[in-house]
Amino acid sequence: MSLYTKLQQRAADRKPVRVGLIGAGKFGAMYLAQVVRTPGAQMVAIADLSPDAARTNLARVGWKPEQSSAGSSQDAIRNGNTWITDDWEKLVSDPNIDVVVECTGNPVAAVDHILGAFAQGKHVVNVTVEADAFCGPLLARKAAEAGVVYSLAFGDQPAMICDLVDWARTCGFPVVAAGRGHKWLPHFSESTPDTVWDNWGLTPEQAARGGLNPKMFNSFLDGTKPSIESTAVANATGLTVPSNGLLYPPASVEDIPFVTRPISEGGVLERKGMVEVISCLEADGRKIPYDIRMGVWVTVEAETEYIKNCFEEYGAHTDPGGRYFTLYKRWHLIGLEVGMSVASVALRGEPTGVATCWNADVVATAKRDLQPGEMLDGEGGYTVWGKLLPAATSQHMGGLPLGLAHNVKLVRAVAKGQSLTWEDVAMDQNTRAYKVRREMEALFSKG
Repeated sequence: MSLYTKLQQRAADRKPVRVGLIGAGKFGAMYLAQVVRTPGAQMVAIADLSPDAARTNLARVGWKPEQSSAGSSQDAIRNGNTWITDDWEKLVSDPNIDVVVECTGNPVAAVDHILGAFAQGKHVVNVTVEADAFCGPLLARKAAEAGVVYSLAFGDQPAMICDLVDWARTCGFPVVAAGRGHKWLPHFSESTPDTVWDNWGLTPEQAARGGLNPKMFNSFLDGTKPSIESTAVANATGLTVPSNGLLYPPASVEDIPFVTRPISEGGVLERKGMVEVISCLEADGRKIPYDIRMGVWVTVEAETEYIKNCFEEYGAHTDPGGRYFTLYKRWHLIGLEVGMSVASVALRGEPTGVATCWNADVVATAKRDLQPGEMLDGEGGYTVWGKLLPAATSQHMGGLPLGLAHNVKLVRAVAKGQSLTWEDVAMDQNTRAYKVRREMEALFSKG
């Protein structure tokens, strides 16, 4: 039975999937725009540090004032509206909620929210992929121990890539490579919130109109977010990662199966079975026609002459030799698609992507020469960007995970381009996020 049919049945039975959202920023607002249009789903509660800001976003996406209240979840269910609170602990402990959508974008806080939800028997759809990148394998294990489902969020690219990988393997194809698109030139790794809009391709006015956060968007541009998302994919699918960071080969959609082949066959891959990100810009900055900047893709291999011939007979999108085929979705709709994960988790008990191993990590790397006493400002900021590395490499060097590189003081100098280690910073070892990370390192050691 399709998810939509199951949702319709829930609506007919007056037993909707009851959802609680933590964080009503841009991504959360996009989901809020859709959940009211989804049969069999009810947004019972929203927790946000600023309820007034949450209400502003609700108005932005078309909610009327009477669709939200400051009462309680029980009042919301009775009145058919949504309870808004600034207390996430009340939300995750509320017996009227089935699924928690973590959407804060703050990885340290997200770990608290996710583990708190597990403790209350709640399923979790995690939009804050930054948290998954530094401790996803352990979060998945703790969810299983709690008897709940933990999932990456559909609409975000990692879950959509996982879906393509699952399609390929279920059909019997070996996955040669999988990933997403991006707008990339090497100097973007130095980008800051002050330079992001020019490089991104938006005016400050457009950014303000959309309520866009320059630090968050800069985390995409400077390579951090592609590294984070590639980490989540590698850990969920078992694909491996480049030995020294993403290569960002430039390619049109037509050329993806050409470049995502092993080096020995004219492509860029160190080996088959890897994650990679395709750039929509040539090395000299020229835009590539028909790009995959906002999309996702998977490249598979025809292992026999018969399968190769089938590719040819049906006009499949292959490399010139006809052996490697790329399936792609050219767009993703971000928060507008989160309902797929909520429905899958609640109605099928299945995640739309979840860590199964520790193959990859994202290590904080200096954007400029950094001096002792400086404070790191984390993802998308002025001091560090996130570099994708094999988990074994990160653990061997004692790499500082990007997700824990926020509001942390440096204790020794770090040169531009150098990846940071635990010994470079004065880390607060009392946070649950730090403890979870260290627990994961011990359990999933690559040594």
